[in-house]
Amino acid sequence: MSTVEEIRKTRLKKLKAIQKAGLLAYPLETKRTHTCLASIKDFAKLSPSQKEIIVVGRIRSIREHGGSTFLHIEDGLAKIQAYFKKDRLGEKSYKFFLDNFDIGDFIEIRGILFKTKRGEKTLEVADYKILAKALLPLPEKWHGLKDIEERYRKRYLDLIFNPEVKEKFILRTKIIKEIRDFLDKKGFLEVETPILQPIYGGAKAKPFKTHLNALKMDLFLRISPELYLKRLLVGGIEKVYEIGRIFRNEGMDKAHNPDFTMLEFYWAYADYKKLMKLCEEMIIGLVKKTTGKLEIEYEGKKINFKTPWPRIEFSQIIKKYTKINLDEISEKALAKEAGKLGIKLAKGVGKSEIADEIYKKVCRPKIWQPCFIIHHPLGSFPLAKQLEENGSRRIRDEISKKDRLANFQLVIADWEMVNAFSELNDPLEQRKRFEQQEKLYKRGFDEAQRTDKDFLEALEYGMPPAAGFGMGIDRLVALLTNSHSLREVILFPTMKIRSEK
Repeated sequence: MSTVEEIRKTRLKKLKAIQKAGLLAYPLETKRTHTCLASIKDFAKLSPSQKEIIVVGRIRSIREHGGSTFLHIEDGLAKIQAYFKKDRLGEKSYKFFLDNFDIGDFIEIRGILFKTKRGEKTLEVADYKILAKALLPLPEKWHGLKDIEERYRKRYLDLIFNPEVKEKFILRTKIIKEIRDFLDKKGFLEVETPILQPIYGGAKAKPFKTHLNALKMDLFLRISPELYLKRLLVGGIEKVYEIGRIFRNEGMDKAHNPDFTMLEFYWAYADYKKLMKLCEEMIIGLVKKTTGKLEIEYEGKKINFKTPWPRIEFSQIIKKYTKINLDEISEKALAKEAGKLGIKLAKGVGKSEIADEIYKKVCRPKIWQPCFIIHHPLGSFPLAKQLEENGSRRIRDEISKKDRLANFQLVIADWEMVNAFSELNDPLEQRKRFEQQEKLYKRGFDEAQRTDKDFLEALEYGMPPAAGFGMGIDRLVALLTNSHSLREVILFPTMKIRSEK
């Protein structure tokens, strides 16, 4: 069996033979008249008319039978059989094709449609043209490849050999389109905010740092568009959203990739309760339009999106599964409990971060059906409003709300899909929150939020009460395509560079 390098050398000789014959191996244009799919769909009309058509695509198979050769060519939509006949093409042209064309080459073929004895719709070729000579052979056993990482590294081959992979990315595009359509119809304005930022903010995450030579200044790739979108609320845009790439210099696992796609939107004069209803409306509409039903299967288990979804207090779910009372336990004691559970804590974390790590390890894996986890501890989200402690605007219960936030997270199948809250618009309180985060940063917690003085100044001009919403697009796509990892729904996920041997 020939090695890949030997095959490449042979194909280079064929390339030279094509060029020596006075042909362009990579021509500028093609004259396609029909896609493969259109040729098949319009067969009943095209075949009786004996009208010549031109189709293009990649050669996927070649089967030679003496003076006849059958092959399949595939474009981006479908595959069709082509019939090369020596008597029709002429001996010289027929031989030239067999000598110099290979599986993987892109070609243009002209001919008429007919149906074979086996009933397969086929194009009888009158003429052909090379469009792109492939120098490397397509792998023979790519489907079911054991080295899954190789599929991610060479996504172009993954797409060629696995139609179901292409379908996932087609669905991904449809999901994003449906999200845009939903928000546009609700009166939201899509905008773009800076990816390079002088101060990173809007989330607890470690950033990527870079340097701008022109201005001799350090910049950061954004970890969230939040603070810029909220500046637009200050500027009078009441409904605003952005779908864009986010960058976080943190760990990689099934739910995390260093760069990913996020939807964030902000809604003036709304609160987290209104936002929960809008979230339900958007997600169930999206699920219906993209899957055609409200119940899907994910990793062998059913998920039913029928609303309303349960609302569970963060402290209640912690207490249910760990017996820990967050109101009574100290930070030091909580850290000890985390240690007992085998949780390794980052340096400098505060009580709310410790509670979140316990929740992620013990509680969240038990949530499969859509569920809102509400009212996280005060330190969890420095940009969220605190629940009001007095007045008739909220219903009291046995849990003290003095250190709870007006927020929710949507969890489905152990995925944190959405993080949302009523936005803090008190500039003095926001300044205090940033100061608390700076203390954590000095303690060594490098994911603490930093103080954005320009944002604080913007708040002092007045920001209307608002609710904000953030959702990981990749996680939602993974769920709706029954994909285990984000790497299955990101076309080119971050991969470790392999050392050359």
